[in-house]
Amino acid sequence: MKKRSVSLGLKNAAVRCRMASENMPAKKTKSLKGKLLLDGGRLGGSFFHRTVVLVCEHNAKGAMGLVLNRPSENRLEDVFDRELPPRLMGEILYGGGPVQPAALSYLHGDPAMESANVIDRVSVGHDIDELLEIGKSWVPSRRLRVFAGYAGWSPLQLDKEMEREAWIVHPATAALVFDVPSADLWRHILRLSKNWEHRLLAEAPENLGWN
Repeated sequence: MKKRSVSLGLKNAAVRCRMASENMPAKKTKSLKGKLLLDGGRLGGSFFHRTVVLVCEHNAKGAMGLVLNRPSENRLEDVFDRELPPRLMGEILYGGGPVQPAALSYLHGDPAMESANVIDRVSVGHDIDELLEIGKSWVPSRRLRVFAGYAGWSPLQLDKEMEREAWIVHPATAALVFDVPSADLWRHILRLSKNWEHRLLAEAPENLGWN
């Protein structure tokens, strides 16, 4: 009987320890601003299944990013109620994330850009007048991608997801943001990884049940 009570005591202590661990606040990770977050194979069934997200802000107030590989069937003129410069006509509208799907954001870049607010030569904007000016003053070297909605995280939410290893982190470059076809982007970046598990994930079928 004595052994049994000791055993139960240890079991209950283990349960309390596990519960305390689960309720512990997430550790603040280094800012992920300017990084790409890739679905690490644990987000199936969610909006973020096999997505690539460019983190545009990450601080104590939370994080904001844009999904790079969810093009919609809409064009900018389909949702815009103002006259557009010719260069913006036909611009594909990407699904930037599930938060505020009517909110417009855009990424723009240029090799000649001297100051940028996300990564080198790439900035994020939300101002409509600035977007129209970009279209009016277009030069061949400029890059643009327009988004409806965005990915948002409350304080420490992204940090908790990083602790659960929901995301794979990869450095962002202007070439990855603008030049790789969106349908190939997730696999393309995983294949660049030095981690063999990431490269293996890139070759996995869309539905693991097909194996």
